Amino acid sequence: MADNYIYSKDLREQAKVPADGILSQTLQNDERTKVVLFGFAPGQELSAHTAPFPAILTFLKGEATLRLGADEMEAAEGTFAYMTPLLEHGIKARTEVVLLLTMIKNPPSK
Repeated sequence: MADNYIYSKDLREQAKVPADGILSQTLQNDERTKVVLFGFAPGQELSAHTAPFPAILTFLKGEATLRLGADEMEAAEGTFAYMTPLLEHGIKARTEVVLLLTMIKNPPSK
C-alpha cells in the first residue's frame, strides 16, 4: 500500500456489519479530515448527538431513518447529507446499513 493514498475497491464489501450492534472502521485520519466506515445491524440506532465539525454522510447500503435537526427523512443507498457543525443528528437502521462518514476537522478559513 502506498503512503500517499488509500484505495478501496468496494466499501460495501469492506464494511463489517455485526449481527447485533454497530461497528466502525477508521479509514483515514489526519489533522484536516477523518473518514469512518460504519456497519449497522438492522434495528440499531445512533442516538441524536452533535459534532463540532462539518460532516458528510454517504449511505452505501441499506435503509435507515435519518434525523437532521428537527427533520426526519428516509435514507437509502445513494443518500448524501451534509451537516453543519453542531447540527443534532441521529440514524436508525431499518435494514443492514453501510454508511461512510467524512468529518472536516479543520476547514480552511474564509
